[in-house]
Amino acid sequence: MHLSTSPSPRRTARYRSRLPRQLAAGVCCALLLSGLPAATAAAAAARPPVPARHQEHGRGTLLSHTKLYTLATPQDAADELHAAGFAAGTVRHGVVAYRLVYRTVDAHGRPTTASGLFVVPLGSGARLRVVSFAHGTGVNRDDSPSEKRRDFVSAPAIAHAAAGAAVVAPDYLGMGEGPGPHPWMDIGSETTASVDMLRAARAFAPRTGHVLEREVMVTGFSQGASAALGLGRALQAGEDRWFRLGALAPVSGAYDFGGAELPALLDGGVDPKMGVMYMAYLLVAFNRLHHLYDTPGEVFRAPYDRGIEALFDGSHTGRQLAAGTPGTLDELLTGHGRAMLAHPSGPLAAALRTTDAVCTDWAPRAPVRLFMATGDEQAVTANTEHCRAALRTNGVHVRVVDAGAADYHGSRHLGSEAAATPAIVRWFGELTRG
Repeated sequence: MHLSTSPSPRRTARYRSRLPRQLAAGVCCALLLSGLPAATAAAAAARPPVPARHQEHGRGTLLSHTKLYTLATPQDAADELHAAGFAAGTVRHGVVAYRLVYRTVDAHGRPTTASGLFVVPLGSGARLRVVSFAHGTGVNRDDSPSEKRRDFVSAPAIAHAAAGAAVVAPDYLGMGEGPGPHPWMDIGSETTASVDMLRAARAFAPRTGHVLEREVMVTGFSQGASAALGLGRALQAGEDRWFRLGALAPVSGAYDFGGAELPALLDGGVDPKMGVMYMAYLLVAFNRLHHLYDTPGEVFRAPYDRGIEALFDGSHTGRQLAAGTPGTLDELLTGHGRAMLAHPSGPLAAALRTTDAVCTDWAPRAPVRLFMATGDEQAVTANTEHCRAALRTNGVHVRVVDAGAADYHGSRHLGSEAAATPAIVRWFGELTRG
């Protein structure tokens, strides 16, 4: 989770250098490629063929590639991170960033397309270890890694690439250049979009003179923490014949949305305004997939029922969402809407069971660390405790790393990601060297 209240930049000025925007306290909530070096003979020889079943269905097929920007020196990469408010102590390389558009499937398994950010280090060897980063919540389609520069959303990808990794950061369905609305907190489509982005990146990497290693270090923040666990589970299960899970480092996720996050949203354990926006997102997004209500008026009070769904069409900004919603849940929800959330049943309960299974229905065989920050005002820390307990029940003992009093523009939730990123970069590097 995390909602961005920053205005969406005009697409014609998307990649101009700019200072990081101030984020409201507690709320965050193109040039075509040309002149790419040909793949080296070693890289081409090392790249295994794409499995036939993926060719048949088209998932992961690369449709287009766009060079976004080059940070030519380590200092340029450090400046990029500093502008986004991130530490740069792990920077070793300059980087090149691309947008990839590829084939995938939607939440119902139908063919669609998605986009994502692919970043490679400069001055590195031909073979690159892989990091997959899943970002936090956004309501505007530009709140995604391939649409941002010098921004909270793209900074972790730059940090990992500047330390020597090839980084894959999916935008998710309906975000970036993908069509349709975003199916928020839908683990299934987050997983397929992430797996297929890895495939597209593997196909594209030789054009940059690189080949991707098999092991994938998986991390993600907030909404992306659950997405990271979904990807890790899929890789371990053999969803892709080439890539395999190397390590997991999710940050501040709502892993137990039904058992920990939802009660906190209802009883004031989360910042009240954040609770309003997340509850609105939950009902609108889940209704699109699971049919929770027939008309918005069943769950949303007037006058918000008339425009609430349009706020989540991908064209509105977080600031517009904040302005178009009330300050409290009592002003937003009808009695029926609140009762539905307080006592989930039917389709909502089934959807939450799927969302909450990211820690309960598997046992990671790769190293795992869970990162969080005490006092998180958005993803309550009970989520992390519940995840650790569930994994322990499955025989996996994981370390929880507390970022402590790490605030980012007034938000402990965002601060957890800013503080965790360099620690995760170092840990992944240690695992790779080991």
